[in-house]
Amino acid sequence: MATTVVAGCAVHPSVLTLADREATLASDQRAMFGNQEPVQGRITLDDAMARAVKYNLDSRVKLMEAAVAQHQLDLANFDLLPKLAADAGYSHRNNVLASSSESVLTGQQSLVPSTSTDRDARTADLSLSWNILDFGVSYYGTKEQADRVLGLQERRRKAVQQLMEQTREAFWEAVGAQRLQGQIEPLLAQARQALQDSRSIEKGNLQPPLEALAYQRELLELIFQLEGIRDHLEQAKPKLAAMMDLPPGKSFEVSAPDSFAEPTVRIAPGQMEETALLDRPELIEARYNERIGLNETHKALAELLPGVELSLGEHYDSNSFLIHNTWNDIGVQATWNLLNLVDEHNIRASAKAQYDLAREQRLAACVAVLAEVHVAWIDFNSRKDQFQLVQELNGVDQRMLEQTRNAAAADANGKLAEIRAATSALMTQLRLYESYSAYQDAYGEMLTSLGIDPLPPNVSARANLSDLEAAIRAQKKNP
Repeated sequence: MATTVVAGCAVHPSVLTLADREATLASDQRAMFGNQEPVQGRITLDDAMARAVKYNLDSRVKLMEAAVAQHQLDLANFDLLPKLAADAGYSHRNNVLASSSESVLTGQQSLVPSTSTDRDARTADLSLSWNILDFGVSYYGTKEQADRVLGLQERRRKAVQQLMEQTREAFWEAVGAQRLQGQIEPLLAQARQALQDSRSIEKGNLQPPLEALAYQRELLELIFQLEGIRDHLEQAKPKLAAMMDLPPGKSFEVSAPDSFAEPTVRIAPGQMEETALLDRPELIEARYNERIGLNETHKALAELLPGVELSLGEHYDSNSFLIHNTWNDIGVQATWNLLNLVDEHNIRASAKAQYDLAREQRLAACVAVLAEVHVAWIDFNSRKDQFQLVQELNGVDQRMLEQTRNAAAADANGKLAEIRAATSALMTQLRLYESYSAYQDAYGEMLTSLGIDPLPPNVSARANLSDLEAAIRAQKKNP
């Protein structure tokens, strides 16, 4: 019988079937892309950033991690309170709990069998106890958890900053794709038609074969380049959609400005190091970790002290043989693990080493942050120079294309020169948008290296989309 019960209670692996996975597919899709405000009109950079903050799943995970840590802090605060325990029970014996006594001198029975306990008993207890040592240890543990909550909030800040940086880059790549995709197909059609005409001329022996093949080879190279550009541009909008947590394949348009505005960093170079050391989320989190290490030292020292427990209780027993069925009691109990005194040196050394490690980690992070600020500033200025150079190059290629079209004749060589010049001008335009996207990305890296938040501290990621967009726009003007 015992074997049957044990076998029936055994747990066996349960494999998820295809039907189980299909059953959760629809709900998962609703969870991923549901409860979103629909896209209306063209998406601006501020709108894209607001959608990324509100709907991006990675950002929502960081937000939930901070919420979980806050709930754990609430639980830790309850551990500081005294323990209040209630206990009640009922018991029944099938015979009387009776006993007799035996003389230790003669070994003879000195008392007839008797009982002082009912066969049926009901008991109830309400006790309040408070261990002062546990309170002290829990107090420092709660302070550590509070610092962990604040550290996770800084980690959330860092995640939002990086998300905004990635969204900024993806947005400007989408702008370039949207503007250039309309130029590729007509140019591809023109190149394919010129290739077909050349093949017809080759078949009619109207041109030397080697000259015709060289002409076709160059056209095929141009077509290959154009198709590569088209495939590259088609990936830009899906990347931006992923940042905003839009469903794959969702059609949308981005709002592209008429001109390339050059971003500026409003913090003077001489103040950048101080700003980064004060505002970078990693350094603030490192300071919280240092405080955690200090509280860990205090907690280790508290555990060396004796524990004193205060108790207060009220009790009830239904036993009819008792003179008093209800009574109160109060007590004090002290316990001390004396072996901790033997190991006191190691306990202190371990706690201090943990604190020293947190401090050294913070100092190392400060050095890394200073390096990142200087690298980001150099990269920002380098990207700015590169963008200005590509702008000039694009202007030259556009003028060359105009001159080529004006001078092109109706023969095949004229068409090839025009297609070659148009392809070169298109590739330069692509480099222009890529350079501007890299310029904006370097600007985002500069803001991230300084610890500048895209959102004001009083605005929550759970706010309405319009409020988030307005907050991001206002923060840009007054970072």
